[in-house]
Amino acid sequence: MNLHSMWTLHSLPLWFLVFSLFLPRLALVVYWLQEAVTPLHIAGWLPLFVAIVLPRGLILYLIYLDQGISLWFGLHLVVALAVWAGSGSYHTRRHRTD
Repeated sequence: MNLHSMWTLHSLPLWFLVFSLFLPRLALVVYWLQEAVTPLHIAGWLPLFVAIVLPRGLILYLIYLDQGISLWFGLHLVVALAVWAGSGSYHTRRHRTD
């Protein structure tokens, strides 16, 4: 695997891949307003529901459709797991102090 193929971006723009690491819902809204998501075969009410309830899952799905298992997919998966793991401990800690 050469370095060039590791950094290849297909149809997802670089700003989306970086911005969605920090603010996934806002990145999805901006991407939906700027770009046509239909080339990735995302249509109907289910993607809208998933974008509201589980935006990082939808972003992982979009990256997988666009690039497969890649560096960006792995990076987003690590961030998603860290956020989901940290979220549970935050709510448990907050509930104990009340």
